[in-house]
Order: sequence, then C-alpha cells, then structure tokens
Amino acid sequence: MEFKIGKSNSTKVIYAFENCDLCGLSETLKAYVNENKLFKGKRGEIFTNLGPNSENLILVGLGKKDEISLENIRRSFLKLGKTLKANNVSSCDIKINKFEGICYKLTAQAIMEGIINSTYSFDKFLKEKNDKYSCEIFLEVEEDKKEKISDGIKEIKVLTEAVFMCRDLVNRPANDIYPETLANFAKDELEKVGVNVEILEKKQIEALKMEAFLAVSRGSDLPPKFIIMKYLPNKDEKPIVLVGKGLTYDAGGLAIKPATGMVDMKTDMGGSAAVISTMYAIGKMNIQRNVIALVASCENMINGSAYRNGDIISSMKGSTIEVINTDAEGRLTLADALYYGASKLNPECIIDVATLTGACIYALGGKVVGAVSNNDEIFEKVKNSADIVGEYLWRFPVFEEHRESVKGKIADLLNSTGPGSGGAITAGIFLEHFVENTPWVHLDIAGPSHSATAWGINPQGASGIPVKTLYNFVKKFNK
Repeated sequence: MEFKIGKSNSTKVIYAFENCDLCGLSETLKAYVNENKLFKGKRGEIFTNLGPNSENLILVGLGKKDEISLENIRRSFLKLGKTLKANNVSSCDIKINKFEGICYKLTAQAIMEGIINSTYSFDKFLKEKNDKYSCEIFLEVEEDKKEKISDGIKEIKVLTEAVFMCRDLVNRPANDIYPETLANFAKDELEKVGVNVEILEKKQIEALKMEAFLAVSRGSDLPPKFIIMKYLPNKDEKPIVLVGKGLTYDAGGLAIKPATGMVDMKTDMGGSAAVISTMYAIGKMNIQRNVIALVASCENMINGSAYRNGDIISSMKGSTIEVINTDAEGRLTLADALYYGASKLNPECIIDVATLTGACIYALGGKVVGAVSNNDEIFEKVKNSADIVGEYLWRFPVFEEHRESVKGKIADLLNSTGPGSGGAITAGIFLEHFVENTPWVHLDIAGPSHSATAWGINPQGASGIPVKTLYNFVKKFNK
C-alpha cells in the first residue's frame, strides 16, 4: 500500500457511525441503501458501489459514535483493506476527520495501520507465492495538518514493518530460525538502521558464568548465542533494557512435551522476535532514547548431556536453582540475561518479554499479555503504551505466599511451583530475583504472541505483539 497526501478523484471511501446520515452519496443511492437496509454503519460493515455506471464508492462502518476508539478504527479499516484487494481497487480517497477525544494524527495512523495489516501474509515456504496487491491511498487532510500526517505516514509504515518482521520471525520454523540464524538476522537487519549488534559465543557465555542459560542449552547440538543490541544516541543517559526470551525451539527437555504440544514450539522465541523488531523500529525512526536489547538464545532439547529434573544449577548471579521441571526453561535463560542487564548496563528500567507460561493463558485467555512488576510508575507507562496501540495488558497481583512458593529448601530457588500455585505470577517472581531492584516489568505473551485463528487486526499465526507497546513505551518514556 502506498499512502499519499492529496486527492485522486477515484474510488471514494466514506466512513460513518451507526445509524448516521450517509453524507456523500447521491439521494438516489442513499434512498436505495436505506430502504434495503444494506448499510447500518456497524463496526467493520462494508458496502460497495463500484464498477461501470456506479458512484464508485465504499462505505465503512465505525460502529456507535460514543464507542469510537483507535482500535475500532483499526479494525474497521482492516475490513476496508480486504475489500480494496477483493475488488482490485487501484486507488482511493479517504478524508481524515477529527473525532472527539482522539488525536488527528493518531486517527490517520489507525486508518493506515488497519489497511496495511490487511496485506500481511506469510508465504516464505510456499512454491506459489500469494498474489501481491498494491493500492494508492490518498489522504485528504487539512492544509495545516499535512506535515504532521506526513510524519505519521512514515512512522506507521516503519512500525508495521517492524510488526511484520516480528510475525515473520515467529512464523519461521526451527530448522530455519535457530540461535545462529536468529543472531545473524539481528546483526544483518539492525546494523542497517544504526543499532550495534554483538554476538557472544559459548566460550564467552561460559566466561560470564551464565550457568542457568548454559544448562538449558546442553541438550541441543546447536550452540547458544547471547545477542546484545545497542542503540545509544545520547551521551550519559541510562538505557532502557529490553530482554526477550530466545528459545528457538522448546521440546520440553527431559520433561518432554506431547507431540501435539510441540508443533508450535518454534514460536517460543516470540519475546526475542519482539525486542529485535522493536529495536529495528527504534533505530529506523531515530528515536532519541538509549536502548539496549538482550537475547539469550538456545534450544531446549534432549541428548545425553541434557539437564535433568532434580538437578541443582547455578546462575550468573550465583543463586542456586533446583530444577523441578526442565520445561520451565525460559525463566532460566531469562534469569542470566536479566542479571547481565541489571548488573552490567546500569539501566533506567528493564522490560522482559517472554512466551513464558501456559498458566497465563489459563488466567487471562489467549489475547491478553500478563504482567508482573516491582514498580508502579514504570508499569503504568507500559500499560498506557499498550492501551494506545490496542494491545491488551493486565497486571497480576503478588502476595507473600507467591514469593514463599518460589523459595527452595536445598537450593535458593525453585524453577517451577506446580499446578494451582499461580504459575504466571510465580514465574514473574522468579525473574524478579535477578533484576537487582531495578525498576522492572515482566510481560508474559504466551497467549497473544501466536494464535490458531485471526483476531482483531492480527492474522492467524504470529501477531507481532508487543512490538507496538515496546516502541511506544520507549518513544514516550519521558513525555
């Protein structure tokens, strides 16, 4: 899709609220639509009048006027994007209106984002690629808003490009994306946009005494990689540190998953895909904020060297961990990555992102990110960022009993607390042990990172969540 400011006098797009007067139609067409109840303005409803001897227009429903939101706009214009493609519309005009309580620029971006998301498909491994479709979309804007909307066009293009990058990474299978190729992808793509990428090999990881991370990696023939991505435009500013879970495949280790549960375990690196893609957007948009992203990447597999249920392992921090369940591996890799960030990078705050627990899905369903945090102010900034971009986020409560359940008797910590213990919460508490009192938010994306069905503006498969939340959080950190 190509967005331009101006007017083409081609297909006209008109959007309307539920049961509102249909301005812009001829009286004849308006009467025909109303009499036959062809369009009521419900959210995402579409009516087309295209082709020879038509008025060459498309109606888009926005739903009830008092329920207007950026997310409703995104979803309605996703439907428009699909309609444009289905009718092979080559160009169209959309007038940008101002809605009560919604910024003019954000409205334009929501319209564009919905349309762009209608174009996503993952066809990397198909012999016959999906048909490519393009449409020139002209945005009619007020003269004094042209510069702002022009900036908005650039930003939403970059941000959706980053979201699509994340989706592609998560959708790619584990024989295509594994620690080495994930690290190389980060280096190749991020250094183009001004992000410095350093890849630590196994010996360097051993020198850091990342024993928890290394224990998880032992069962795989593929060596682990520790990926450090730095974007530091400002001198003497503490960085925001992003940490992404990088399990490029999770068989469960010796606590092996059932076959049906393994099919989608290529997606267990959704956290790493999110932080890599966020760094891409930050670099390409030249956001003036220091950010460092970390990914401890490996596979959780089985061989004669694999770590076992019942083992006691150490960590970079020196805390010992009793391995109750080798399938609770993500928190072990994150533990060392978080401690590295907290102890070596002097961060302003740390945000970690992980497809961490099935318990989070049981608690919140498959569309909500679960959060654990040690800092109200930082959490609220993350939550506000998620709300603006239309990603669902909910903070879990933490009680003393949760904290006690993570403590071990023969080791400092337990890596799993078992059924009925609030597993999404206790996993977060486990991670908190390694952030050294740094302001921190843990985001469990086990549900919304990947879905068997399309929902909202997200396609079947990977969603790209929470790239938009992270980008917006960094961009607006001091605003």
